[in-house]
Amino acid sequence: MTEKLFYRDSHARTFASRVLSCEKEPGEETWQVILEETAFFPEGGGQAADTGTLGGARVLDVQEKEGIIRHKVDQPLPEGTVQEGVLDWEKRFSRMQQHTGEHIVSGIIHGRFGYSNVGFHLGEEVCTLDLDGPLTKEELTEVETAANEAVFACLPVQAGFPDREELETLEYRSKIEIDGPVRIVTIPGVDRCACCAPHVAVTGEIGLIKFIHSQNYKGGVRITMVCGRRALKDYRKKEELVRGVMHALSASEDKAAEAVWHLKEEMNALKLEKDALKKQIFDWQAAGAVRGEEPVFLFEEGLSGSEPRELMNRLLEKGAGTAGVFTKAENGFRYVIGSRKEDLRPLCQSLNAQFGGKGGGKPEMVQGSFAGSREEILEFLEGKSGR
Repeated sequence: MTEKLFYRDSHARTFASRVLSCEKEPGEETWQVILEETAFFPEGGGQAADTGTLGGARVLDVQEKEGIIRHKVDQPLPEGTVQEGVLDWEKRFSRMQQHTGEHIVSGIIHGRFGYSNVGFHLGEEVCTLDLDGPLTKEELTEVETAANEAVFACLPVQAGFPDREELETLEYRSKIEIDGPVRIVTIPGVDRCACCAPHVAVTGEIGLIKFIHSQNYKGGVRITMVCGRRALKDYRKKEELVRGVMHALSASEDKAAEAVWHLKEEMNALKLEKDALKKQIFDWQAAGAVRGEEPVFLFEEGLSGSEPRELMNRLLEKGAGTAGVFTKAENGFRYVIGSRKEDLRPLCQSLNAQFGGKGGGKPEMVQGSFAGSREEILEFLEGKSGR
């Protein structure tokens, strides 16, 4: 059994330990090292494994099986030697901040609403927790405020292995049935939970807990949160975004959101005005282009979205028997052709075959794209229509 130094002192950044074994992994340039004792936390409880260095080797992964902790390293280490282990401390401390913050949030929600944490993922950027019941926006704000009050209170984070008799009298959160000794992490008045991971010593080390997103998830709610240094990083990023908006719109910080909404209203009004003007232009174009039921084919630049189809419909409404609108594309033209009197699918197949295009549609309307010059396309269409 490997002695777990991270249980004795979660803040130990370095340690020295004897190498009990070092075995090369088959087909890999990596080795599995077992130590007498280790401060490297193996993956577990929703938290990733620690990384760092062991002697002159880089620790790439740490896993535990049946009480034995194995360190995956990129260089062999002589068995029987004592090697110094150095953790990637900033990464470890950030994970402890997130994990203890999650305990606080889950404990408060469980105590106030009776919901259980049914999913937890501690990523490199954010932490997510899934609760098995819904929470309103106001309730989430209430939980976030209470969680930060627990941080500001600088409560002790206690961890230990109660004996079986004591364990039977304790009420604690746990997602799974655990055989053997159970490690209980307690934050007085806030949470008591079975957990194998290292935590901060006092809640004040977390600094800040911030919810950055929530969504309905499997009948409950998924909360995305950041703690400590990650919360500071998130604040600075959003502060930079707000200042960018302030400068772009010449607005003060407290008026930035109002200025954005005003800009959006202006854009919506301009879009409506643009759509009305486009409709007038399409009407004028159609009126000038249609001559009875003769086919009409227009090549137009600057059209996007559904505008080619809208212009084609105007041409048909003005009486054209067949109408097509062609707009420039990356390697040729995008087209839409409609008719009130003939099946256009054969024409579509001919166009695609002639100009290496692709497309299709219904008898009354086809669309697609192909390569070719305007002159070649017009000559082909006029030949097909007998003009």
